[in-house]
Amino acid sequence: MKAIILAAGKGSRLGSITSNFPKPMICYKGKPILEHNIELCKTYGIKDIYINLHHHPEHVTSYFGNGENWGVNITYNFEEILLGTAGAVKNIFKKHNLLADYKKKNEPFFVIYGDNFSNCDLSALFNLTTIQNCIASIAFHFRKDVSASGVAEFNNFNQIIKFIEKPKVGTTNSNWVNAGIYNLNTKILEHIPDGISDFSYDIFPKLLNLNIPIYGLLENTEVLAFDTLELLEKNSK
Repeated sequence: MKAIILAAGKGSRLGSITSNFPKPMICYKGKPILEHNIELCKTYGIKDIYINLHHHPEHVTSYFGNGENWGVNITYNFEEILLGTAGAVKNIFKKHNLLADYKKKNEPFFVIYGDNFSNCDLSALFNLTTIQNCIASIAFHFRKDVSASGVAEFNNFNQIIKFIEKPKVGTTNSNWVNAGIYNLNTKILEHIPDGISDFSYDIFPKLLNLNIPIYGLLENTEVLAFDTLELLEKNSK
């Protein structure tokens, strides 16, 4: 099984901290956030990892190399223009000729946002995709303040019925926030256009509009974001 770790963002809200340094390389508990995500993959037996890069990629490639020191195989994919979360995934499949092999195996793949820290149970997410035979399973975690996050609403079977990015106060009663970890069937690539697109803003709402079932894994997962100076200070303690 493969994982795509998204690590191309500029982290512009962190100002000078990331002006010459990629956000996923910020340290948490003594090691880069990206390293935690690579180790998460290794813990669940995922050794083939693709990482997209854009902003000062040399910091990532020089630190991790081909991944052998972590017991994984890393392939890098440089984006001259940022393609968004979904666009990056489509681009990796095209540039590295992965689609035929995946269709042959009928095997889902993981997408992980490389600038968040999480202890998500990847096996549980994979099992959800398998049991529901669905195109996408999304990990969620509970958060009181959802104003800066992607939130979903569910039916009694944890099927997603509504996906709301950065909801305004009073527009939802849900506190289940997108953890930025997905287990996806390759069929989802048929719904991702070439070029720029985002899972939260474009692809997941599109699937819901087409009545294509997607499911959520609702767990007591720890997820830490480092998007702003305030979050960086809070979550680095």
